[in-house]
Amino acid sequence: MRHVIIMLAFQCITFIAFSQYNLNGTVSENNGDPIVGANIIIKGTFLGTISGVNGEFLLNNIRNEVVEIKVSFIGYKSQELAVDCRQKKQIKIVLEKEAFMAEEIIVSATRVKSDVPVAHYNISKENLERKNIGQDIPFLLELTPSFVSSSDAGTGIGYTNFKIRGTDLERINVTINGIPLNDAESHGVWWVDLPDFSSSTENIQIQRGVGASSNGSGAFGATINLQSSALKREPFTEFNGSYGSFNSLKRTLKIGTGLLNDKFIFEGRLSKITSDGYIDRAWSDLFSYYFAGGLFTEKNVLKFNIYSGTEDTYQAWWGVPKVRLQNDLQGMERYEQHYLYTHEQTIHMLNSDSRTYNYYTYENEIDHYDQTHYQIHFTREIIKNVNFNTSLHYTRGLGYYEQFREDDNFTDYKLDTLFTPHDTITTTDLIRRKWLDNHFYGITYSVLYTKPLFDITIGGGFHNYDGDHYGNIIWSKYASNGNINYEWYRNNGLKQDFNIYAKINYDLTQRLNLYGDIQYRFINYSIDGIDDDLYDITLNDINFNFFNPKAGLFYKFNNQQNIYFLFAIANREPKRSDYKDALKKNDGELPIDESLYDFELGYEFSGSIFNSQINLYYMDYKNQLVQTGEINNVGDALLVNVPESFRRGVEL
Repeated sequence: MRHVIIMLAFQCITFIAFSQYNLNGTVSENNGDPIVGANIIIKGTFLGTISGVNGEFLLNNIRNEVVEIKVSFIGYKSQELAVDCRQKKQIKIVLEKEAFMAEEIIVSATRVKSDVPVAHYNISKENLERKNIGQDIPFLLELTPSFVSSSDAGTGIGYTNFKIRGTDLERINVTINGIPLNDAESHGVWWVDLPDFSSSTENIQIQRGVGASSNGSGAFGATINLQSSALKREPFTEFNGSYGSFNSLKRTLKIGTGLLNDKFIFEGRLSKITSDGYIDRAWSDLFSYYFAGGLFTEKNVLKFNIYSGTEDTYQAWWGVPKVRLQNDLQGMERYEQHYLYTHEQTIHMLNSDSRTYNYYTYENEIDHYDQTHYQIHFTREIIKNVNFNTSLHYTRGLGYYEQFREDDNFTDYKLDTLFTPHDTITTTDLIRRKWLDNHFYGITYSVLYTKPLFDITIGGGFHNYDGDHYGNIIWSKYASNGNINYEWYRNNGLKQDFNIYAKINYDLTQRLNLYGDIQYRFINYSIDGIDDDLYDITLNDINFNFFNPKAGLFYKFNNQQNIYFLFAIANREPKRSDYKDALKKNDGELPIDESLYDFELGYEFSGSIFNSQINLYYMDYKNQLVQTGEINNVGDALLVNVPESFRRGVEL
């Protein structure tokens, strides 16, 4: 580690030695008022800065004699200009205000700026488009720090998973336009329900660690914030596609009206993605659409989004046994001898490839799910420097996964034993579907107040979830006393989630910023009914009150180097399966909420042709839910609270 830091230090010194020019200037409006917080970058380099209290900025250590500068600020037209550093040391830049309010205001409450002490990474639309060949978003983000992705089918199409800093997706907060995407009960994010959403994404910000306050579940490893596509003012039609290994095929059609009557814009997208998968039979058949429209005026934005996905994927959830992976013939035969597999299942394993083996063979062993998201966003500039945002959302989800079951007991489905003149039948082959039918809706809001020395954000939201879980038998070799679509279990989950937060970023000096962030979150959760194993999992009115403060300092040495420190606290409630598994244990002790104390220390150097960042983190957990090594009846890991645990590391 010491050698790495020394190497980076020498690298910095090397670039500074080549520096030749300094450039300073101001950024203002047409009326002469300074613009504070404008981004000034030298194109083709990593050098950049932001304008200060009086709109002033300084760019030093410029190596080139002639540079092209880009200046941008939300709500103003970006400006690019060529500057000869030999002749001009000071420049004045005047930005013209846009005729329409910018859409970026919609997500600004949940984003952090470059001078906030949060470890973050921004992915632009251009970077997303270069990588977008039909894979889910986790595979487009896998080259970002501490990010590891995986895929059931082996192609990045279908069911995908990811971890950040070793933390699984159930502990990572994800929002689209500031609206929670995490499932309220499982806390997971199933990108397969939103195939090709990257084609309708403007940009993504990843905040590692606790990050800034947001809507939805607690961030125990990171926050991922997506902004849907900004509407284009020029009409367009676009078709693109890609074809790759394992017959992976993506087709996307996009169309936009451009600006109509100087106020309205409408856009749409249709996408179809198919793949055979790398794993045997792990095919995917995915369809999605996106439709957006907006009304734009100088002080208002009214925008609606509808994005929907339908997925059919062949299940590849079962792992490869060690004996198959190691080609252990005798070990595979023992699966049958010990009644773990039937004779047919063992023969199938013996005849399969060790790298692509899939346990499932039933032709319709699929996961089918439809999910549609509706969003309405309204933004208004109340007075100069004060913007108000509010969003209404509704998500409708409905789907199932289908399974063939061999020799299941009638009693497991509340069915009667069959008696014939010659036999007593207690088991049957059957095909079943486990359904999820849910509704998620709510409101978010924020007020942004910006002044030369500070900016303040006050926001929050209320979200309600209502989800039914139930199972049907759609075919059975022996029907017993069942009927068509016989239902053997049903339970319901209800969850209310309320939060309010306030953030401030204050310039103590021209170089030193103070960041403060405080959030209160209230959760009420209830479960009613029986589970698929006929166990009563009823729980009434489980309440949580969470207080999540954050504070940090950001120090800017110059436009090339800065350092920051952040301390943050996050809290997280157990998910549905944690309660279910605890209720089924003999002691029945329920899990409790988890807490995280996050310490972050970072340094960044930006040069003409080189950029480097180093971030040290220590994440101290109280009562973290960790895996025991056991699994439940559907193969999910069992978790238990442990008093003390931690994660620590270095990101380069």
